[in-house]
Amino acid sequence: MALQQIVQETVTGLGYDLVDIDRTAGGLLRITIDWPWQPGSELFINVEDCEKVNRQLQFALEVDGVTYNRLEVSSPGIDRPLRHAQDFERFVGSLIDITLKLPMGTDAAGMVNPSRKKFRGTLERDATGQGWQIVWSDEPPVKPGQKVSKKRVPLPLNALGFTLEELREARLAPVVDFKGRKPKETA
Repeated sequence: MALQQIVQETVTGLGYDLVDIDRTAGGLLRITIDWPWQPGSELFINVEDCEKVNRQLQFALEVDGVTYNRLEVSSPGIDRPLRHAQDFERFVGSLIDITLKLPMGTDAAGMVNPSRKKFRGTLERDATGQGWQIVWSDEPPVKPGQKVSKKRVPLPLNALGFTLEELREARLAPVVDFKGRKPKETA
């Protein structure tokens, strides 16, 4: 049996989704798991979940004779990879980082460099509702306590439509929000 199939069957049999399998040259076998997505509920993987999958995988891999030096089972983390259409559907409205396989090729009214491949912005459905787009502004974020002129004109928003086949990589952008570090809301 192939490694992918063994791990997939074991992880889904325990009620989890397989996010990623990474096998390094040093013998590390890294498995990333998550809860199956159900709209409206957001469950998080904890240490007990990882231990449960780890124990079961150790038995399954030993029975099938898969060699590895170390097995590591973890959650996707704050910079979760997005690979399937379901992942994109789940994280609509979230801040993501994407890398295109090829540069854009044409510039958007001179606003975006045509050789650009990396973007950070909000994931949205395109105008047709069938495809995807990322919406961003190249304006630097305002730092807490920074004074901003009321006369300043904000830079326009940019949008780039894409298909999953055009992506080299897509991930949730890691947003760390420390308690007490939020800027004051203006009324």
